[in-house]
Amino acid sequence: MADREQAEHGATTDVHPGSAPQAVGPPLLVLRGVDKHFGELHVLQDVDLTVGKGEVVVVLGPSGSGKSTLCRVINRLETIGSGSITIDGQELPEEGKGLAQLRADVGMVFQSFNLFAHKTVLENVTLGPMKVRKVPASQARERARELLRRVGVESQADKYPAQLSGGQQQRVAIARALAMEPKIILFDEPTSALDPEMVTEVLDVMVSLARAGMTMVVVTHEMGFARRAANRVVFMADGKVVEEGDPESFFTAPRTARAQDFLSKILTH
Repeated sequence: MADREQAEHGATTDVHPGSAPQAVGPPLLVLRGVDKHFGELHVLQDVDLTVGKGEVVVVLGPSGSGKSTLCRVINRLETIGSGSITIDGQELPEEGKGLAQLRADVGMVFQSFNLFAHKTVLENVTLGPMKVRKVPASQARERARELLRRVGVESQADKYPAQLSGGQQQRVAIARALAMEPKIILFDEPTSALDPEMVTEVLDVMVSLARAGMTMVVVTHEMGFARRAANRVVFMADGKVVEEGDPESFFTAPRTARAQDFLSKILTH
């Protein structure tokens, strides 16, 4: 595992410097007192988090700290026990048409790509806009090709996911999320299933999104990306937000013993 972390950590060094995102706007995503249990396990404990428009927030923490669950409750892939989540001033409902509409505003990029295996790359990217946003097919295809070009895989448009490398599949997944024109995109460990040489190609796309002002919440172990692209680092442990701050302060002078211990282990690999 240490070798894997070392390889991934090393891969981030190619992420281009000088890539800080644009200035942060008014609050877009607000979590207040969010609690979540899986049986007896208290996976999110009274979590408060505000993400501004155009902000890139990187969520770090050890395995089992609640990072991925945080992503999944933000777009209601998991329900919450108590608390509230609002997106652009609207509280996320538990179910129904209102939830579907708000969820369309929240893009999600998963660890395992989650592309439709029986559909081409182009079909994967056009499906959501046509079905959910009711975008005409010709317009959806034109936009999809533009996005595939943006993430560097336009030449793969007529192939099926299995014909692509992991890095290409993840870039298609990012294009698919962008096709819905979301207000925010959540990334749940988007590079952890990739071979080390594919990590940088995906991180470069994410850095370009940050530069363009996309609001992003990124759960990752990629410290290089966090240093270069984040406005803010949120450190979680045992279901709680333990510490948050700008990347430079967090990595050079973490305030809490828990963060210091985490960084001493991960940054030595």
